[in-house]
Amino acid sequence: MTTWCIWLIAVLVVYIVQLAAVFIMEHHRPTQLTAWLLIVFACPFVGFIAYLILGKDFTRRRRIERFKQEAIRSANQMSEKVYGAKDMGNKQLEEQDKLYAMLTGLVNFPITRNNQAIVLTNARDTYEAILEQLDQASHHIHMDYYTIRDDEIGSRFLRVLTRKAREGVEVRVVYDGIGSLHLGEAYLNELRLAGVRASCFLPPRIAFYDRKLNYRNHRKIVVVDGKVGFIGGINIGDEYLGKDPKLGFWRDTHMQLKGDSVYYLQELFMNDWAFAAKEELDSEVYMPHHNCEGDERVLIVPSKPGQHNHEIIEVMFAAITAASSRIFITTPYFIPDPSLVMALRTAALSGVDVRLIIPGIADSKLVLLATLSYIQSMLDAGVKVYRYEKGFVHAKVMIVDRMLATVGTANVDMRSLLSNFELNAVLFDEGTINRLEADFMEDIRNSRELERHSFLNRPRGQKAAESLLHMLSPLL
Repeated sequence: MTTWCIWLIAVLVVYIVQLAAVFIMEHHRPTQLTAWLLIVFACPFVGFIAYLILGKDFTRRRRIERFKQEAIRSANQMSEKVYGAKDMGNKQLEEQDKLYAMLTGLVNFPITRNNQAIVLTNARDTYEAILEQLDQASHHIHMDYYTIRDDEIGSRFLRVLTRKAREGVEVRVVYDGIGSLHLGEAYLNELRLAGVRASCFLPPRIAFYDRKLNYRNHRKIVVVDGKVGFIGGINIGDEYLGKDPKLGFWRDTHMQLKGDSVYYLQELFMNDWAFAAKEELDSEVYMPHHNCEGDERVLIVPSKPGQHNHEIIEVMFAAITAASSRIFITTPYFIPDPSLVMALRTAALSGVDVRLIIPGIADSKLVLLATLSYIQSMLDAGVKVYRYEKGFVHAKVMIVDRMLATVGTANVDMRSLLSNFELNAVLFDEGTINRLEADFMEDIRNSRELERHSFLNRPRGQKAAESLLHMLSPLL
């Protein structure tokens, strides 16, 4: 046998071993398996190295998990929980025994009853509301963001945070290593010199060597004095104020919460802080009594990477399958896993009014192509799909009947639902649901509905690109 034949056989064996290794390690995640097999098949060796760096399933330290249970117990002691479906103040949900049982059985956090929720539409109102609360802080400020930028709005936050720290307020900031990759040392040094504690969640270099570069903390949490909290889709950056000329007007949704639900936002921040800063905070100190007189019911639903940590996607699936009249969804990235595709199609085919708003202007052409690859299936089932045209839509909202709504950080895509640390609030109050519905209908007026016949006739080149991105979509 000639030398080149021996080399060819050796290369072929290594190639087969790489494919087999990916199959063995990803067999429990079929969507990721298809994408990684395609990459390794098309780019042998290089693709496998990329898999070794990015494809590791995420596991968390047991020490952090033990701390989490202590914080949950503290929050449970402070909050007044809902103890039965008849206590929900929501007649439609009271008739959904299975959905109620699922909501209370799946998530570690309970449905809390003493809350006040304020919907914040777009960044200007959100920033002013947050900055006002930061200015009033007397004990502590906790902030957990995917992206913080050193720009005009970032400088406003910098000035407030450093001033409050010099006044003696405890200020802690967690920022994601990838989302805030361009946050310079000058910004961080100014924070730290004023006494602000700032920690990076999975710094890129550490994440690279630990094979966790693919996992991101996509949460946006602000907690002030343990009594007021904020969550939603808005990071800290000028583009959210419409200052990116490529995207223009930025449409987003955020939420201010007061009351018992804030204890669970605090618990999540403390858990992320323990992971990033290696410091465990005394939960009792940061969970004070509050005087919120609201009676809204709120459920905080977190999720994190891992084979058995898909609470957000499971809550979405359960709510969609329980719908009887309408499902309204706004998301900037629509790359659902097969279970959500089936749930939405089944709902539409059974006569539920299913409407979906996605961007008309995209911040990523590749992700938009992946999104469009799922639209034909939706249109075929009778889902009404709209492309937002006033600017870029980044809101993450779902409304199901008049039963519940969700607002948070999770997109309807597999990255958010399977690979990121995320956070949603499930809302049950009729007034809050009506406000979100009014915003949704306003967005419909600023959108163009996709007609099935016209969509079928899109260019062949676009269809081919969509097909390729569809296979890779679990990794986008």
